[in-house]
Formats: sequence, C-alpha cells, structure tokens
Amino acid sequence: MPADPPAAMGQDIAQSYRGLLTERIARQLEHGIRSGEIQVGSKLPSERELAAQFGASRNVVREVLRRLEAQHLIEVAPGRGSFVREQTSQHARHYDALYRAGRPTVRQLIEARIPLEVEIVGLAAERADEAQLAVIKRANDAQLKATDVVDKAHADLDFHDAIAQASGNPVLRIMLSSISGMMFEMMLRSHSDPDIGEPGVPHHPEIYAAIAARDVERARDHMREHLTLGLRTYGADLDVSVDVMARQHIEALLSQAAHRR
Repeated sequence: MPADPPAAMGQDIAQSYRGLLTERIARQLEHGIRSGEIQVGSKLPSERELAAQFGASRNVVREVLRRLEAQHLIEVAPGRGSFVREQTSQHARHYDALYRAGRPTVRQLIEARIPLEVEIVGLAAERADEAQLAVIKRANDAQLKATDVVDKAHADLDFHDAIAQASGNPVLRIMLSSISGMMFEMMLRSHSDPDIGEPGVPHHPEIYAAIAARDVERARDHMREHLTLGLRTYGADLDVSVDVMARQHIEALLSQAAHRR
C-alpha cells in the first residue's frame, strides 16, 4: 500500500496524492460496507489501525471516516468508535451495490447516462430559476479553477447534480444520484486524460450557456455530445467494469504522484 506523500513532494503534488489516497481508501471501505463484507453493526478498526492498514496518516483516515459518515454508511460514537449503519431504501446510493453486482462496464454506464441526462438537461433549460442557474454556474466555475484531479471530479459531479436539481423532477435527480459513485470514478479518469479535451466538443461552459439561454434543443445536443465523447476516447477501458477501471486508474495516478518531485 502506498504511504502518505514524502516530505520532499511539492505542496500541490502532495495535496493531489492525499486526495487520491483518500479516494482509494474510501472506495475500498465503501465497497466492503455496501457488499456486506463489512456487516451492519460491525465496529471499524481504530483510526490508528486503519492508518497502519492502508499506509496512510490519521488525517487521511479521519477524512475517509467523515465521508463515510456523511454518506450515512457509518455512525461515529464519541469514545466508542465507528460502527456500520443499516442501509435503507431512502438512500439513493444504496442502489450502487446492486449496480456493481452486475459488474457494469464503462460503456454501459455511458449508455445509461445519455438518455437520462439528455432529458434532465432539457427540463433544466425549460425550468431553471435564477438561483438554480447560479448554482450550476458556481459548479462550472469551480471545475475550471480546480487544479487537482479529485477537486475537478467533485466539481464535475456537482455540476451534473445541479442540473438535475434544476430539472424540477426529484425522481430524475434520485436516479442520477444512484449512479453518482460510478460517475465520479469515470470523472477521475476523464480529468487526468488529455484525450478527453477533444477539440470542438461541447463541455460544461457550453452546456451551461444553453441552459441559461433557455435553448432546450441546444442543451440536449450539447449534453449528448459531451457524454458520447467517452465512447470515442476511452479505448480499451470502455468494456472494462467501472470498478476495475477505477481501481487501476487510481493506482496509476498514485504511482505517478509518488514519483513526481
């Protein structure tokens, strides 16, 4: 397991490394909880034990635990430890385990996102109010300003969620939320792959502009082309399961960060 970044690393590289390490550990624990490998009611190892297990600092482990708590996967009892919570149908991400059980490929995830998000963005172009447009714009600006791949991926996910909220249809938003974990894993790859920036392809600024202009058809066309880009640029990863693609890519990014000085 890779340890925390060496002290000699530059600040930006070290931050990126910690972010990727946090993602890798969080994914592993989340998978264990959602798959039932870590059973409901189980007490997680202590921060110190988790840090030793994953070769990470306790600060990284604390961030992982905060994330799992925010996802309602664990409950932190002061002085007692962290315990796995029972998952109920009210949590949209509960379906993530069901999807992953089928080992969906990157291609299949893209195929699912296209009809869902094309409909969502069309409704958002019709219905978004000024406050919702401002939220979409903030997410777009955050992604453009971000320099770290993890921050870019989080902002990317926020952008798509903000559009879903602006659609005015809570069912569609929940449907999108249910695959957001896999979307995030694809976004990590996209934001570290120069081929994804294929010239002439509409990305978030063009999609936002179409929504703000209330141009439903242009918004739909831009979203469709934005999502289908992956079908042209993911290469052999297209027919690999999302889990395998994400694990391999995160490990590759961690290795690259560890060797940069």
